[in-house]
Order: sequence, then structure tokens, then C-alpha cells
Amino acid sequence: MDVIFGEYGDALFSGFVLTLQLTILGFAGGFVVGAILAIFRVSPIAPLRVAGTIYVEFFRNVPMVALLLLVVYGLPYAGVNLGYLWSTILSIVAVGAAFACETLRTGINAVDKGQVEAARSLGLGFLGIARHLVIPQALRTVIGPMVTLFIGILLSSSLAAVVGMRELTATVAFINNREALGLLTFGVAGAIYIILSLSAAAAGAVLEKRLRVLR
Repeated sequence: MDVIFGEYGDALFSGFVLTLQLTILGFAGGFVVGAILAIFRVSPIAPLRVAGTIYVEFFRNVPMVALLLLVVYGLPYAGVNLGYLWSTILSIVAVGAAFACETLRTGINAVDKGQVEAARSLGLGFLGIARHLVIPQALRTVIGPMVTLFIGILLSSSLAAVVGMRELTATVAFINNREALGLLTFGVAGAIYIILSLSAAAAGAVLEKRLRVLR
């Protein structure tokens, strides 16, 4: 343990920071794109609904590692070179948005249709209803599933090791290859992932409780 946190402490911290960066940016981007897609999927405009459905069905069924390899090594052939970091984040966002969309759509469908009809009778259009009525209520009902999505993205960030990014999993693999510490190094990584996941779940529970009081 002294070897891991002593000699390789800086490397482990850098891997931890990169994991957080991939997770936070990937989740934030996925949430924003997913919210737009959710609006598309409940839109009265048929082409938007079709576009949203095609996106969700495609990226929800694409293996994350396959998409990551395609983006990292395929886009440069098309003249788009984002670098490893942003290529990985783009892949996470693309997949995360599909799941965020379906989660948000479930929350949108849970909103009382009578409220929507009342808003229409007051003259609000589709975007006004979505912004002021539907989305705020939908968000309160999907905190739990969104936390689950966040944890899923956190764990999926370890796939960045496949393209050589030195995030947490790749860092402990590097340490293990040099020091041959066996399961100890991966046990440390597992403990860090568990702490982060439980922290996210606890934060989500607190937020859900507070929003429940505000209803």
C-alpha cells in the first residue's frame, strides 16, 4: 500500500482526476443532448420524433468500446482530429444521451396531461409548456435514474484505457505491471470506484428528498 500511494501517488491522483473529468463532462454533455432528444421524441413534429427515435435506437444498441474505437481512430481519416480526450468524451456523450433521453422521456410522460391541457388553454405553445411546466416536473421524478446513469458513465469511463488514456483503471494496470502487486492495485481502484458511486447515490438521495419537499 505504501508503494501505491507513495511512489505512484501522483500518477494515481492524475488517473483519478481524468476519470472524474471523463465522467462529469460525459454526463453533463449526455444530459444536455438527451434533454434535446427527449423534446424531439415528444414533439408534435413528426420528423423530429423520427430523428430522435433513430438516434436513441442506434446509440443505445452500439457497444461503447466499438464506438470509442471508431471515433478515436476513424474520425482522423475524415479530417476530424479531436484528440484522445475529446474523442472519448464525445463517445460517452453520444451513448449517454440516448439513455438520458429515455429517462427524461419517462419523466415527461409522468406529468399530468390535465396540466398540459390547462397550459394550452392559457395560450402557451409547445416550447413554453416544455420549459415552464413539463421539464421542471419531469426532472424531479428522474433523479434516481439519472444518478444510476451517472454511475454507469463513471464505470464506463474505464474503457478509455482501451485507447491508451491513463485514467484510473489504466493507471493501476500500469502500476501492477511494474510492481507485480497482484490484486492489491485493482482493489484500490475498485475501492475508489465504490466510494465515488456511493457518494453520487447519497447526493442523489439528498437532492431527491429536498425536491420532494418542494412539490
